[in-house]
Amino acid sequence: MKKHIVFFEAVGGTDKGPDGHRKDTMPMVEALSTHGWKGEVVQLSDEILRNKAECQKVYEYVRDNADGYVSRVNPGNLKEEKLYFDILRRLCEDGLVGMPHPDAMVGYGAKDALTKLADTELVPDDTYAYYDVAKFKATFPKSLAKGERVLKQNRGSTGEGIWRVRLENAADYGKVDSLSLDTKIICTEAKDNHTEERHLGEFMDFCEQYIIGDNGMLVDMTFLPRIKEGEIRILMLYKTPVYVVHKKPAEGGDAFSATLFSGAKYRYDEPKDWQTLINWFLDKLPQIRTKLGNYDLPLIWTADFILDTDANGKDKYVLGEINCSCVGFTSPAEFMAKIAVMVGENIVNIVSEKKA
Repeated sequence: MKKHIVFFEAVGGTDKGPDGHRKDTMPMVEALSTHGWKGEVVQLSDEILRNKAECQKVYEYVRDNADGYVSRVNPGNLKEEKLYFDILRRLCEDGLVGMPHPDAMVGYGAKDALTKLADTELVPDDTYAYYDVAKFKATFPKSLAKGERVLKQNRGSTGEGIWRVRLENAADYGKVDSLSLDTKIICTEAKDNHTEERHLGEFMDFCEQYIIGDNGMLVDMTFLPRIKEGEIRILMLYKTPVYVVHKKPAEGGDAFSATLFSGAKYRYDEPKDWQTLINWFLDKLPQIRTKLGNYDLPLIWTADFILDTDANGKDKYVLGEINCSCVGFTSPAEFMAKIAVMVGENIVNIVSEKKA
């Protein structure tokens, strides 16, 4: 075993510190050194990926020198993401330990992961994914007729393209099997909680942009009003919960977004403060792994939950999203060094086990 790990980053982007690296990358490199392992950052650009000779050089270097890689590339920072994933896939086929495997990034990180879990206790069974416009326009008027919905685009971040959609007149729910295109609706985007009054047909036309194109898709799920009490995010290192972030949306109006940009307030708790949720979630990990492609769990990932109420009036949790492509842990700042040490330990343990 070489005891050498490569951390892939993208050149440039708004997620870098003064040294040109993500702020949480070098602490992980330093943590590995305390175990006698070498961590090395390899930065990629679209220009390198498009140049076959340069791309091959990077691939061969990592293949010949490293035991595994950690991907620290934010979605969107590389336009040539497919070429990047091709490198990662080849490295995994050569026996390097992918943290995570590129197909795991797709399987866990795509919004349709929710539909793959819709037959479990984690996600409501009336959760749908639309990959073509015709299916969306045929089905969404039926799902909205039953109750308030949330539409989530596959691309975007910080709440962009995530819409809370409700009828102008709440008394109209359940009256028809499918709504007419001239039905008046109220739409609120999670990006900034702004609200628009629209007609259903016009809004669905607008949403075509989220479906058309590479990786285009919309997920349609029931709106959970208890989001007002806060979204609960579990930060995971492989199989271990590190902390829980309670993200409470801004007060007033139709606000439901749990992003800092939209005015939500964050509180960082210990896992023990959410022990019931943690125990339940950890019990579901084998099921999640099986349903999402049976790849190893990501090295650093998050699971977001919203409170709901079951038929007996008791609290239950609904999975709203999984993130794993490039989860950062720079906030709160006082946690970063401790988490980096834990990441280093996890990397050593994972690679040692795989290479044994």
